[in-house]
Amino acid sequence: MKFFDVIILGSGASGCMACMNANKSISIAIIDKSNKLAKKLLSTGNGRCNLTNKNMSSEFFNQNIDEFLAKFNQNKTENFFSKIGLQTYADEEGRVYPFSNFAKSVTSVIETQIVSQKNVSVFLEHNILKISKTDKNFVVETDKEIFESSKLVFALGGGNALLKNLNIDVVPCHPSLVSLKIDCPKFLSGVRVSNVKASVKCGEKNKSDFGEILFKDGGISGICVFNCSTLFARNSIKTGKIEIDLLPNMTASDVEKLLIKRKKLNVNVSKFFEGLFVSQIGYEILNRAKLDEEKPCNLITDVEIQKMTSIIKHFDFNVKGFFDNNQVFSGGAKLSSLDSTLQSKQIPNLYFCGEACDVDGECGGYNLQWAWTSGKIVGEAL
Repeated sequence: MKFFDVIILGSGASGCMACMNANKSISIAIIDKSNKLAKKLLSTGNGRCNLTNKNMSSEFFNQNIDEFLAKFNQNKTENFFSKIGLQTYADEEGRVYPFSNFAKSVTSVIETQIVSQKNVSVFLEHNILKISKTDKNFVVETDKEIFESSKLVFALGGGNALLKNLNIDVVPCHPSLVSLKIDCPKFLSGVRVSNVKASVKCGEKNKSDFGEILFKDGGISGICVFNCSTLFARNSIKTGKIEIDLLPNMTASDVEKLLIKRKKLNVNVSKFFEGLFVSQIGYEILNRAKLDEEKPCNLITDVEIQKMTSIIKHFDFNVKGFFDNNQVFSGGAKLSSLDSTLQSKQIPNLYFCGEACDVDGECGGYNLQWAWTSGKIVGEAL
């Protein structure tokens, strides 16, 4: 058995942040099943690593985290990484990326900082099997060794099963920021549509977002869909409705006028949407409206115009579940069960950070900001 003052379970963003900000006089072990520190960061931001967002507030999260952001916000995050050698920039939407546009730049500076700390031992490719508590210490069993420490940092996302022996108050985990499974014609697979409004409904609750959508085989994806998926995750519901407004910048009346104008096109109904929507979308609108594709456009009736207008503004699908590509998990240790340093009120010297907490945000650097914020707070408390 190996003893350390602190064991950090998880070498993701929050675990690494806690390690980098902990007192250098204490012995620390980082344990993770991954083969590389902060490996998950390599896939964030489409491989660029969206570190944070200039537009940061609790409105982008599932609950109010202002007290924590006040301690370590997006500006302090940028300053922290600047001090360890990472240059960043923000795009027009406030998303902050490494200047190199490569996530590896982020993992490299993090790895350099941690490896240089003589008080830190890193144990990668260790599958964590069990966590238990003695009278004074924590015991962590992996498939290779047994570790013991006086303090434990739980920085594993979606890993509530490991906490069963500790009897911690948790919110059950559900996939969030995820593609949705829908009743979708196969011919729509691969179709990408920009500048739309996506709205989801589960039960009596609704959520909307603007952006780009991508149809896939039996599903729908895109950042606005990811953001809408949080409604299902946070309410522990897997089914519902998603509705796409294909022309969100136009009122229904404006769309109707546009379609009436297009009746003058010297083509058959099959070509009615050519030049407005991609062919697959146009075909599906006509299919739902049950129009005769061989009929000349000028014979389209007012009722048919109204029907197509409604379909364009309410292009809806049934949601049947999630794909296995979630970016984060919703759920985790309840914030009400943690103190201001994210230490458990039930079990002293047990800390939580990152996805291990019941905090999840929308796309755009918000979840990573929580990882940096919570990791910083926990690290300084050790």
